[in-house]
Amino acid sequence: MLLFRNVNLVWASILAETLKRLGLKTAIACPGSRSTPLTVAFAQNPLIEAIPVLDERSAAFFALGIAKGTGLPVALVCTSGTAGANFYPAAIEARESRVPLLILTADRPPELRNCHAGQAIDQVKLYGNYPNWQAELALPSLEMEMLAYLRQTVIHAWECTLFPTPGVVHLNVPFRDPLAPIPQPEAEALKSEFSSVEFFTGIANIDPTLKPACAGLCSCSPTL
Repeated sequence: MLLFRNVNLVWASILAETLKRLGLKTAIACPGSRSTPLTVAFAQNPLIEAIPVLDERSAAFFALGIAKGTGLPVALVCTSGTAGANFYPAAIEARESRVPLLILTADRPPELRNCHAGQAIDQVKLYGNYPNWQAELALPSLEMEMLAYLRQTVIHAWECTLFPTPGVVHLNVPFRDPLAPIPQPEAEALKSEFSSVEFFTGIANIDPTLKPACAGLCSCSPTL
């Protein structure tokens, strides 16, 4: 389900919808302002069970347990700052236990980093060498080329949680204001031009028992 309320929600809902079409069933979301677009996008997608958990460490191990039981990746969402650091033990456990886990840490935009403000920590490569793959997404945009980039990056991230060895993938997701679903005319105008059928053509559930075309030869190979 795509939300055309503002730029951030378009971006976040395309991320969530892509994951849903790949097979995501569950998203665990911890409270926080910077992660509002992601939380709303997952909560508004009717085929994703969005579960709020107050404590980040508990949320991470809860997500890990669901992923271990189902064999499918679970999305784990938190706000910016030290919230993501509380996922670290579960990230290590996911790597060592070969459990698929997709961590989405919301972040400040570049201009609000390194400014000596509280909770403005460096979140890039937050989990060291434990993720199978990690990346920082571009800032949200309504350009079709950027939306396609987002879709393809999310597909790659999902595949890397499963192949060649299940484990954790970390996407750092920066957002500028407004974080709340405040209307923006340019985002609402996109709705009449956007074709979900065309945009998501070819995306289907990935069977965790089958290897993708990369067969472990791409950057989703675990970091040694």
